[in-house]
Amino acid sequence: DEINRAPAKVQSALLEVMQERQVTIAGETHKVPNPFLVMATQNPIESEGVYQLPEAQRDRFLLKIVIDYPQAAEEATMLSAYAAGRRLHDDAVRELTPLLTPEELLHSRRIAAEQMRVEEHILGYILGIVTATRGHEAIHIGAGPRASLALLESSRALALLRGRDFVTPDDVKEMAAPVLDHRLILTPEAEMEGTNLPDLLRQIFEKVEVPR
Repeated sequence: DEINRAPAKVQSALLEVMQERQVTIAGETHKVPNPFLVMATQNPIESEGVYQLPEAQRDRFLLKIVIDYPQAAEEATMLSAYAAGRRLHDDAVRELTPLLTPEELLHSRRIAAEQMRVEEHILGYILGIVTATRGHEAIHIGAGPRASLALLESSRALALLRGRDFVTPDDVKEMAAPVLDHRLILTPEAEMEGTNLPDLLRQIFEKVEVPR
């Protein structure tokens, strides 16, 4: 929770477990179970007492998901439940049931990796989107090879969830922003001008030819 409040030592420990799938405690190395993933929340960067995440750590997160304000109807439901003395969170936790076992999850990942068809023009589209972030006048650090792999992996997963055995350009386009947003670092000039990264990404995507 609140990963950008963690000091440098904690950040370096996270780098090890995210890349090597192991942790080192008092000189002893321990492997983590498979499947394993790190999910983290982050405070707005303007808050006091927060740190910029290192570039290497940003690059190891597959996706960045922005959770906005709830819809008015959802917030009204929350208020009604709270006024009645109920906690929606507690109710939701009690009703949770597993959707997949770890073994089933690993099987689904194998299907996505081995049986999902990804045509050459889709790979070219992925590469075109990622490389378009490099050398852009408003971007100081563009997306690296890990971003290409992450966009391929997440596009496969989306296609699988939609019941297909092939990836489409729409899959790639839908996953591009969540994959790239946290990996890019704007130039100081772009930040001073108030450049909005999501808007900039949309402009970049529009310039990359979509395969037919």
